[in-house]
This record gives sequence, C-alpha cells and structure tokens, in this order.
Amino acid sequence: MTTTRRHGITAITLWLAFLLGCTVIISRTQFTTDLSAFLPRTPTAEQQLLMDQLRDGLASRLILAGIEGADAPTRARLSKQIAQRLRADPDFVSVNNGEPVNTERDRDFLFQNRYLLSSAVTPARFGVAGLHAALGDSIDLLASPAGLLVKSMLPRDPTGEMVQLLDQLNSGTHPQLLDGAWVSRDGKRALMLMQTRAPGSDTDAQQRAMAAIRQAFDSATGASSAARLVMTGPGVFSVTSRDTIKGQVSRLSIISVMLIATLLLLVYRSFTALALGLLPVISGALAGVAAVSLGFGAVHGITLGFGTALIGEAVDYSIYLFVQSEHNDTDQQTWIRRFWPTIRLGVLTSIFGFASLLLSGFPGLAQLGLYAIAGLIAAAAVTRFVLPHLLPAKFRIHDVTAIGHILAALVQRAAALRWPAVILLLAACAVLVANRASLFNDKISSLSPVSQADVALDASLRADMGAPDVRYLVVVSGNSQESVLRGSERVSALLQTQVDQGELAGFESPSRYLPSVAMQRARQASLPPPAELQLRLGQAIQDLPVRATLFTPFVVDVAAARSQPLLQASDLQKTSMAMAVDALLIHQNQRWSALLPLTAPKGADINADRIRAALSTTGLPNVMFVDMKAESDRLYSGYLHEAILLSLGGLVSIIGLLLFVFRSPMRVLRIIVPLAAAVVTVTAGLAVFGQQLIILHLVGLLLVVAVGSNYALFFDRTDPHTLIQPRTLASMLFANLTTVAGFGLLAFSNVSILQAMGVTVAPGVILALIYAAIFARNTHHA
Repeated sequence: MTTTRRHGITAITLWLAFLLGCTVIISRTQFTTDLSAFLPRTPTAEQQLLMDQLRDGLASRLILAGIEGADAPTRARLSKQIAQRLRADPDFVSVNNGEPVNTERDRDFLFQNRYLLSSAVTPARFGVAGLHAALGDSIDLLASPAGLLVKSMLPRDPTGEMVQLLDQLNSGTHPQLLDGAWVSRDGKRALMLMQTRAPGSDTDAQQRAMAAIRQAFDSATGASSAARLVMTGPGVFSVTSRDTIKGQVSRLSIISVMLIATLLLLVYRSFTALALGLLPVISGALAGVAAVSLGFGAVHGITLGFGTALIGEAVDYSIYLFVQSEHNDTDQQTWIRRFWPTIRLGVLTSIFGFASLLLSGFPGLAQLGLYAIAGLIAAAAVTRFVLPHLLPAKFRIHDVTAIGHILAALVQRAAALRWPAVILLLAACAVLVANRASLFNDKISSLSPVSQADVALDASLRADMGAPDVRYLVVVSGNSQESVLRGSERVSALLQTQVDQGELAGFESPSRYLPSVAMQRARQASLPPPAELQLRLGQAIQDLPVRATLFTPFVVDVAAARSQPLLQASDLQKTSMAMAVDALLIHQNQRWSALLPLTAPKGADINADRIRAALSTTGLPNVMFVDMKAESDRLYSGYLHEAILLSLGGLVSIIGLLLFVFRSPMRVLRIIVPLAAAVVTVTAGLAVFGQQLIILHLVGLLLVVAVGSNYALFFDRTDPHTLIQPRTLASMLFANLTTVAGFGLLAFSNVSILQAMGVTVAPGVILALIYAAIFARNTHHA
C-alpha cells in the first residue's frame, strides 16, 4: 500500500467519523426563532427584565383569539364550546371568554377577605364619622342599578368594602358582553383570552396549544360553518416565525441545491463530479450546525438561513479543484502545490473576518460567526484532504478552457474601466454621505419576521380585548416577597396621584390582589373591638333610616376579621386573581420583583421623565421605570453599533493577516481595494433603493469581503508577466455564479433578515470579481 493511499484511507475514515459525530450532535440540537437569541449575554437590569418578559413573562404565555364570520349567537356559542373544552386541557392555566365560570368563587373569596384587601380600610373609616359617611353611601346605592347587590350585603357589609373591592379590581378595561360572551367593540368578533402553562419561549408547547385551540374550534364548528378563527400573541408569533423561517429555509435550500446542481452539471457534464463537489458543502453545513449547537446549546433559525446561503461559497473549493487541475494524480499534486496556498489564504481571511463576530456580546451574532468559521474550515479541509482521494481513475470534467480564453480576453480589456469605476465609487461615496443620517435601521422590529398583517391583527385584538400594553413598567426589586409588596404599595400611592393628574390612564399592581403582610396587619389593626364598634355604630346611625340591630352580622364579621389568617399567594390559586399575581410578582434567581404596568392616556405617550421624577421622591432604592419599546430599541441600537465595530475589526484583522503574509503594504492595498469598492458600491445601492441597513446587511458585507478575497488573491501577482491560466479564470466565474445562486435566492425571501443577506451578498460578490479584474496589476494571460 502506497503512502498516498494510506493517507487517503486515514483521511476518509476521519472524515466519516467526523460526519457521524456532527449528525449525532445535530439530532439532539434545539432550534429557536425568538428574538431572545439576539439579546445580550451580560444584560443591564432593564435588559434582564426585557429578556425575562420575552422568555417567561405572563405576556409571553397569553394567546388572544377571535372568532369572526357567522352571526353573533353562533360566535358566542362557539366561544363557549371552545372554552369548555380548553378548560379541561392541562396545557392551559386559564381560559377566559366572559363567562362567569369563576364569579361565585371569586366573590366568596373577596367577601371573606374584604377587610384585608380593601384599600379603604383605615382607622378613620371605622371612626364614627367614617362609619356615618360609609353607611350613607351604601344607603344611597340602594337606589342605583347595584341596589340589589348592596341590599343583600348591607347587614354584613354596611361600609361597602365589597363594592370598593369590585371597583378596585375592575378598574381596567374589559370587553363588552353579548349573548354571554366577550365581543369586540364593533360586535363582529367573539373574543377569548387563554393563558398557557408553558412560557412563550417554549415554541413546541405553544404550537401544541395553538393546535388544541384549532382542534377545539374545528370540533365546535363542523365542516359547514362560516366562522373563522384568528389568533395572536407572543407564542403565536414565535410559532409563526419558526414555521416561516423553517419553510423559507427548507424551500430555498432545495431550490438553491437544484440551481447550483444544474449549474455545475452544465459546467462539469458529470454526475460523479456533481456528487463529489457537494461533499464539502454537506460537510461544512453539518460542521457549522454542530459547532453552534456545542457552543450555544441551541441554533437560531437565522443561522440556518445563513447556512443555506453558504452552500454557494462552500462549493467554490471543489470547483477550484476540478476546474484548475487536469484530473490526474500528478496534476492534483500540482494543484495542491500551486493553488492550495492561495485558497488556504482565502479561507484564513474569511476566518479572520468572521472571528471578530465571536467577540459579540449578542449570541445571535456570535452564532453566525462560529457557523461561518466551522463551515468554511470543514469545506476547505474536505476539499484538500478527502476529495482528491475520492476521485475515480480517469476522472474528468468538461473542458472549460474555451470559456477561460473568452474571460481572459475580457479581463485584458478590464483595465480600461478603471476610471469609470473610480467615478462610480466617488458617486457611491457621495450617496453614502448624503444618506449617512438614515443609513441604518436601529429599530429592533427590523429583525422580526412577523408580517405587518399579523402585527395589525395583534393590535386590533388587543384593542378589542382591552389587554394592557406592557410597554411601560415600574419595577420594584428586593430580596423578599414582602419587601417588594411593601414597595409596590408605596409606588401605587404615588402612581394614583399621577392618574388623578391625568398623567396616566391607570396602572396595575400585585399588591392590589395580594397586600403585604404589613398592610394586612395595619388593616386588621384599623378594625375596632366588637364592643367599641357597636358603640361607634350606634352613634353613626343616629340620623340614618336604619336600626343598629340590622348590623349585628357586620359586628361579628369584623370581630372575625381582626384575627383571621393573613393572605398568602397560595390562597389565590383557585381564583381568577392568581393569574395577575403570577404575572406581576416574579421570583427569579433569589430575587423578587413586582411589576406595575402603566397605561398611557388615550392618544398620548407617557411622559417618562415626569414619572421618573415622581418615583425618585419615594426614597426606595430599587425602583426603576422601564419603557420596554425604548429599551429594546436602545438595546438593538447598541447591538448595531457593536456589529459595525466588529465588522471594522474583522477588516482590520484581514489587513493584518495579509500584511503578515505578504510583507508588502502596496500588495495588500491592491487586494483590499476591490473588496472595499464592492462594499461601498453595494451599500450605496441599498441606500438608493431605500433599504436601511440592519445587522444582517453587515454580516452580508463581511461575506462579500470573505468571498471576494479569493478573487482578489487569484488576481494578485508579484510578477506582472506571470500568466493567469484560463482555467483559473473559468473557475472563478463558476465559483462566483454558485455563490450568487446560493445567496441570490435569499433576496426573494419575505423574511427580512434573510432577504438582507441576499440583496447584499449576491451583487456584492459579482462586483468583487469585476473590481478585482479591473484593478488587477498589469495582468497578462495565457
């Protein structure tokens, strides 16, 4: 056995073992599509809150549904049937549609604990004057629409604590009822609100919940119903995004492979060459996914989309091998000796460029960098060490020398285009300067694959439901549940003054449903002993049309309330208030947080500075006001700024590598000029067509540099009399076309993050090849 054959067997064995290992890793990999993968590794307190709410907050667990079409009674009937079925499903914590399923239970709970829960319970309220005023109010209510309720409770609750509680807990907006179920403001849509047991970040669980809702709807409607079900919510967005990205990636992958395969068949005229040429691609894709899985524990859908497009570059290496060699062992060794150093340097420039992304504080960007590095190394290594040993005897592809000669003639005339190219570059620079203020899109919504139609549906359902906009939050943090509840009570008192002044339309607070132990004890202390209460009550009713004996049950209830057990969170579990407490009172990593969502005045935003100034007067150290939208945009803006710096850092590292290898600044400049020209021209083109740059545009520009460096290196010659082989030119053209095919398809994606790479890389690599030919140094051709 020859040494070459022995090396070949070793290389193939190691390669197969590597593929097997990658396959095992990928089989256990979790794939995600939520934006939390693009949140920082070391967040600030505000960013941590944003991350927690995206991943596990109550808002992430809510699904809003609407039933449209049919008539109102039919929609109400369907709503009730669906709700009845879903309430028996353990995947749902609660299902609300306006039916009074918990009304009696909630009312009994509130009535039994009214003296611990009512914010009106104070020492003054149970003084003679306070009792007189409260009794007078209750008597006045007897003539109101609530008279029947008040009359039934008057002997036990003459101070109206139950009415006070109902007002206190029902201060928010609720949908109107029609035929016993919630309906939209125009009455054309039945409404439902479901809370899933799983967090919104558990996309599989959210998909199961959506399927259960859909199945319940189908079962209730039958085949002939004109009714239609619509759903929205963070979990729905997560599932829709994953399905959209997965569908786009799968479809584009198939089309890309077919397109590249067709192109290669036209070039090679050999199915064997086609099959062998795809081996580096497959190896690179598996290596990239496995590396990201090992490094991050999960692979984002954007990374997979990036990998789909990378097929076009990974296949370049086999093209260089097949086209540039004469297909015999001797010439393969010649190819390795003559061309592999250039290709290896091209791979190294790509690695140096993408390595800068590994330094990103945002896992999503680092994932792209790791995928690119692992994928390109694997593809190049398979081309260099495995593919030559798999080529069959007398392996040959179609002779492309004639195409190479045509290209050589064109390249020889390319120098005449230098001045037009310079003029074009100056114009591109002028465009960039003119559009510098609007060049980048710094809104995090630019990363979202959710369609505008889905966003509009979400806004419509939320408006109909009266669901709170969790954009504005006040957060009280502490080491214990008691401390944050006490803090939220102090903040609530301050926020109520803001409501009274018109700065806020309203707010929520966990202490509204679960007062602190200190507050409950204070309310118990406000209740006088039975004898004292009896005395005060007798004085309070002197000019009122009631007898003191009517209120004997009231005295008994107050006496019991003075010593009743204090409320704990667990006491609320069988009431509809449990969901609110779970949402607003968070225990995580040995820290407690109370969330107080704020509602802006109608048609206006909240004055953040004024709210912050008011909060500063509380003297509480761990209180912060958070504008979730502003915080997410600020986060993404920092993300974008970091990506720009990292991209520039990648360019600097590439220049440093080339200077180290060539030890010639002028030679490095000749290599960098066509790459920089391509980047400037593409960026200006995007600006002209009204596309603002997002993160994926920057990654695309980095790819243009990575791919274009191969072309620039092949055109680089220290000796102007050194010949560029026609086959070398042909291989560059075919490699360019496959890259354009791989990335160009992304330009037709309706997922903005994928489309951004497509519209950047496809024209960019074409321009990189053209500029490399135009700015080549006095090149002669065979």
